[in-house]
Amino acid sequence: MAGTETGATAVIRGARDAGIEVCFANPGTSEMHFVSALDQVPGIRAVLGLHETVCTGAADGYGRMAGKPAMALLHLGPGLANGLANLHNARRARTPTLALVGDMATWHQPADAVLAMDIDSLARTVSEEVYRAGAGGEDFRRLAERAAEARGVTTLVVPHDVSWTRFVRDLAAAMRAASRGRLGIYCGGKALIDAEGALRLLGQIAAASGADLLCENSFARVDRGHGLPKFRRVPYFPQEASAALGKYETLVLVDARRPVANFGYEGGPSQLVTQSEEAVWEIDGDAHIGTVLKLLGMELQAGRIVPFKNCGGVFAGTSRPLLPTGRLTAAAMCATIAALQPEGAIVVDEALTSGTAYWEASSGCPQFSHLTLTGGAIGAGIPMAVGAAMACPARRVINIQADGSGLYSAQGLWTQAREKLNVLTIVCANRTYAILKLELAKQRIAPSNGPAARSLTDLGHPNIDWVALAAGYGVPAVQAGSCEELARQIEVGLARDGPMVIEALL
Repeated sequence: MAGTETGATAVIRGARDAGIEVCFANPGTSEMHFVSALDQVPGIRAVLGLHETVCTGAADGYGRMAGKPAMALLHLGPGLANGLANLHNARRARTPTLALVGDMATWHQPADAVLAMDIDSLARTVSEEVYRAGAGGEDFRRLAERAAEARGVTTLVVPHDVSWTRFVRDLAAAMRAASRGRLGIYCGGKALIDAEGALRLLGQIAAASGADLLCENSFARVDRGHGLPKFRRVPYFPQEASAALGKYETLVLVDARRPVANFGYEGGPSQLVTQSEEAVWEIDGDAHIGTVLKLLGMELQAGRIVPFKNCGGVFAGTSRPLLPTGRLTAAAMCATIAALQPEGAIVVDEALTSGTAYWEASSGCPQFSHLTLTGGAIGAGIPMAVGAAMACPARRVINIQADGSGLYSAQGLWTQAREKLNVLTIVCANRTYAILKLELAKQRIAPSNGPAARSLTDLGHPNIDWVALAAGYGVPAVQAGSCEELARQIEVGLARDGPMVIEALL
């Protein structure tokens, strides 16, 4: 995370600056930011104990011999309770000890969750001083220093959300300070899944801050469609991707790695983010994304944003492409699929070059989930569709499948037939490895149309018969050579039970 410290990092840095060199830890969910901070702040050795009484007893022994405090990192009230006996011994020995205890998020405390306890009262039975870090912007570092300087046991209680509060406030300030149109929120992973209203909140944050929403090119899953935020998909090729990201003076990465080029091209970039460290903010996947967004939304007053009223076009409206007619092209295929896909569809997209137009064509469809090839290892589409259909049997799965990639795992059609899965596979039969032809042209390799280049990028001579291939695996299949025929067959495939393959002759 760029910018100023999180609360957890400030506490760990303060403890180190006060002379603490070892942390005996048995952490849990509410202490994960401290685990991360121990990696970010060098100088404190982390030692795992399999029970809290080991951690507190070790801190006592260390303090008696070293003459300075160790830290015991404990999980909530039950963790403190488990370590209480040896903290009692440390108190009687007047051993300098810092007990660092996590607590429920401040806003979650009224819910009286399963592990909630009165930590402060428990800590007072063994502590000379008990400090509680609040959300009011205290000097976390100084809190840790005071605790480390005390004689005897000192307990510092840090609620889960306070671990990152400082970061959220400074992030909100940086977002407000960014010039209009120069703030980008680049998302991946959990940030692209509409769990517990997270995507609506993300859209409100983007609207409140004037940010553009972007997503990884090779995303695992994006929940998309009417009523959900519209993301700009970062281009595939590195020069275009670098230009798309480079226009922002401030970038916020939400559960996304810093993007890099898939390949190193001659004269091309390796790192796609070129902003200074101070201009790049990261909310990593170890954080509870929904909680961080909730806090950020509060700071930015994003709740005042009403989708479709004052959201600046962040949310997708209702729109479908008109059904095209005539000759079947890749763009027409994408438009036809988007025009007919049902609400709740799962679209497994390994269309590569033929599916380029699908992203825009489907932006206003009824809500659906969009899955793509993430690692570049082709052949994922057909088996991924199997897994998606097994996971969500009530939802229709549409696999937009490049023909060359599909040959890596065509056996998955047999599993679809055997399990009677509702998967409609649309094979983009352009009889070529089009991506390789693009690479030849992109890298200006000559000759790019010689006999070897033609042979190694061509899937004809003979043409692969996907209808016969699918039938051999027990899946009914048809060919479609026009937009009208493709539309008819998609309607048939979506209405029937079990799998079906349409070979779209592009």
